[in-house]
Parts: sequence; C-alpha cells; structure tokens
Amino acid sequence: MLPMVSARTSAAATASGTPKLGLRERKKLQTRQAIRRAAYRLFAEQGYDATPVDRIAEAADVSPSTVFRYFPTKEDIVLTDEYDTVLEAGLRARPADEPMVESMRQVTVEALRALTADERSELFQRVRLIREVPAIRGRTAENTARDAAMLAAVLAERSGRPDDELELRVIGAAILAALQEAMLAWVEGGPEADLEALVHGTMDVLARGLTL
Repeated sequence: MLPMVSARTSAAATASGTPKLGLRERKKLQTRQAIRRAAYRLFAEQGYDATPVDRIAEAADVSPSTVFRYFPTKEDIVLTDEYDTVLEAGLRARPADEPMVESMRQVTVEALRALTADERSELFQRVRLIREVPAIRGRTAENTARDAAMLAAVLAERSGRPDDELELRVIGAAILAALQEAMLAWVEGGPEADLEALVHGTMDVLARGLTL
C-alpha cells in the first residue's frame, strides 16, 4: 500500500486507540519485525534481487517456511505491515465534518511523529525499494486499491453517499497518489529531507481543490 501509511508503529496504534496486543500476537509481531529488519539489512548490503528468502530466514534465525508463513512472497516483506487498521481507526477518530484531506494530513503527520529513528530509516528504505524495484512497485497497486476503497467508505459514512460513487473514489485515489508522490520526493531528496513538510505541502495542494 501507500508506504507512508504503511509505516504504522505500535506507538501510533496506541495513540489511535487500537487495543494492545496479547502475548501471542506480540510474539508474532516480533517475528515479523525480525524478518523484516533482517531483510532490509541484507537488501542494503547486497541488493534486493541478490537476496534470496533462505538467506533472509538465516539472518532472522527462522526457517524459510516461517518467512513464507508471515510473508507469502519476498515483495510482501516490504509491502506488508501489521497495523492495517491504524489508518482507518485514525480517520474514523477525526471529526465527521472535517475535509478528508485535512483528516489524512493529521493522521499522517501523527504517524510520522511516532516513528523512532530506526523505523524512519526502514521507511526510507521501503520507499526506495518501491521506487527502484519493479516487482515491488507493481504490487503496490493492490494495496493502494484496498486503501482507496477504505477512504471511499469513510467518506460515504461522513456524507451519506454510496461508497462506490465516482466522486468519493476520485478523492480517495487522489489523496493516496499525492501522498505517494510526497514519499517519492522524500527519497529523491535524501533521508534528511523534511518529510513532514512535504506531506503538508502535498495536502495544501489538494486542499485547494479536492473537497466534497
């Protein structure tokens, strides 16, 4: 999905009101994070295409079957995260009469501020991989379509309109596409670029025209 929103942390989840995870789920989360961190380290050292899944499993101290249990494909290691409901929960917690552009701005900036230095570094690498690896870039369309449908559903609840109405779909798709461009601009500018400012600038552009 959209890489910025995919950088959802446990801190962001707690801030958004998501219930804390039980012991079993925390252990699963730790395993997923270990696999992802090992993969990112190897991708940085030897490149995405040159890093097989069995090498990632070895570095994460798990079996290849465990990697595939959590991530069906290598691309999913980059694109899948464990907080798929955080964006939706954050948007639903915003005022119902607030423009969706402003709601997305606030939820996105809150998530960015919750990132640790390590998580921010992983986010940068994630976006870079999406930008540079065709297989990953192609898979992002599936996640973006899912999130666009979620945005349309939230807009439908706010406005009383059908969630398949074209205007709602256009607004949702435009917001996600614009945020992705902000993320790509961040990677182009380097990790020290002001990502929060890029998000604000992007939302300012949308706010000038994309309202219900």
